[in-house]
Amino acid sequence: MTAGGGRRTTRKPGSKRPRASIAIKRAYDKPAPQDGLRILVDRLWPRGLSKAKLKLDAWPRDVAPSTALRKWYGHQPERFAEFRRRYSVELARSPEQLDALRGLIKGHAATLLTATHDLALSHAEVLRGILLAKKK
Repeated sequence: MTAGGGRRTTRKPGSKRPRASIAIKRAYDKPAPQDGLRILVDRLWPRGLSKAKLKLDAWPRDVAPSTALRKWYGHQPERFAEFRRRYSVELARSPEQLDALRGLIKGHAATLLTATHDLALSHAEVLRGILLAKKK
C-alpha cells in the first residue's frame, strides 16, 4: 500500500506500463466511477453546468480548437476531414500543451468531456486519436 492508501503494483523489469484508456463523453452526462480523470477539452465552459456538477479534474483550454477554427467548422459533417487536418496542425504548433495533457493522463483512465452533440465528429475525437497515437 502507498501512503495515499492505494495499492502499489509491481511490474517485471522491462515490462511496459499499460496504455491509458481515453473515453469521450458529453459534459452533460452524469459522472461515473469508470470515467477516471475527467478532463474538459472545450475552450468555453458548458452552458448551465456548475463546477460541482461537472466534477472536473482538469480544464486545459489551450488544447481546444481556436475560436476561428471552431466557428469555421460549425459541426458541418462535410467539413470534418478538413477540420481534423487543421486542428491537428494547431495542436502541433503547441506541443507543450499536448505533452502536459499526455503527462496528466499517463497510466490513468481518462474521459475527455465536451459539450458537443455529435461526439464522433468532435474535436475530442481528434484529440483522443492524437493522444493515443505513439509520440514521434
